[in-house]
Amino acid sequence: MSNIPIFNSDPASGAIRQGQQPGGEIALPHPGIRGAEEAAAIEEEVRKNILVTSVDGLLNWSRAHSLWPAMFGLACCAIEMIASASSRYDIARFGSEVFRASPRQADLMIVAGTVTWKMAPVVRRIYLQMAEPKWVISMGGCATMGGPFAYAYSVLPGVNLVVPVDVYVPGCPPRPESLLQALIMLQEKIKHHEITGQRERPEPDGDFSPYLPDGDPIRRELESLFYPFPGLDDPDRLSGGVPLANR
Repeated sequence: MSNIPIFNSDPASGAIRQGQQPGGEIALPHPGIRGAEEAAAIEEEVRKNILVTSVDGLLNWSRAHSLWPAMFGLACCAIEMIASASSRYDIARFGSEVFRASPRQADLMIVAGTVTWKMAPVVRRIYLQMAEPKWVISMGGCATMGGPFAYAYSVLPGVNLVVPVDVYVPGCPPRPESLLQALIMLQEKIKHHEITGQRERPEPDGDFSPYLPDGDPIRRELESLFYPFPGLDDPDRLSGGVPLANR
């Protein structure tokens, strides 16, 4: 609406009000001027209330600010991850306080702690059950490269051998602030996610021959969780540490 004030005349008092001409007539603004001012006001209101973007940009924005982590922890880094949800650090500010017990309701995996070879098939299976698009944060030195157990026979030398990692968090253990910083970095990465699904992260190839010998039951179970998923019909294949023939 126009901001030009228009006052009525008061014949009883004989006073000339604002916009009034002698004789009691009201001097209205020129229609062209009033129309231009109204158009400018409407354009300003539109600028304040309408946001123009792409569908991909809107989806990526909503995904980045509503990440649901899978509810599981492996070692002492999980304590720091749990602390990030407390009121002191408040991971809810980033929309990621909804830790889901079911991987099918989660789209963020935070690998918090040491990954042993015995636990590697479980981590891989949880990742495969998560909803797409899904993201992975490697939290701490143990998940990233084995930490102080880097050369132990029982420890995976990096969780990137079984799941693709988007953001690495250094430290032993890293503080909750470090996890929140990794979450902010992941949000920026998600905002540039394209519909093609291609990402700047290496995918694991499922080759464990440099680490485990032929015939090793854990190696066979891990290889069965990678394309083309060999040995699915093998009754001796382990599932959760138990042969399928005995289930």
